[in-house]
Amino acid sequence: MKTFLYNLKHVFLGMLISLFFTIDSYSQESSLAIDIYDSSLEWGGCPEFMPVGCNISVLHGDPNAGNADVLFKVPANTDIPLHWHNSAERMVLLSGEMDVTYEGEETQQLKPGTYAYGPARKAHTARCKDAGPCVLFIAFIGAVDAMEGSPD
Repeated sequence: MKTFLYNLKHVFLGMLISLFFTIDSYSQESSLAIDIYDSSLEWGGCPEFMPVGCNISVLHGDPNAGNADVLFKVPANTDIPLHWHNSAERMVLLSGEMDVTYEGEETQQLKPGTYAYGPARKAHTARCKDAGPCVLFIAFIGAVDAMEGSPD
């Protein structure tokens, strides 16, 4: 019994130390404010299967490591083909109008200011309508990725 309590005490102490360093590492992170309309934002391309004119700008985080925030932009009157992500995505449409359809669900109509949640590994299509280019703010939990078609 003494050995069990001794081990439990050390496990608990280790957890407290780990929690302290985790909290401390969060407090060391710097805040950030970015004007999403700033012309100096760096935009990169999208995966090959995405439509011409598709661009992504990383606002925060490492897109390969997860917990990254991006802007996703496509021209008006553009269809985004069936695709899926390993990560869930949390989105807010900033401009344009977009229809998003997840497999097995009704089409959702997004207007500027609309929040949308997309589950991980759930295939979907989208259409940026004719109200100008569509710009989505997307927060990814996992790495930023997009695969064509449906997951296996």
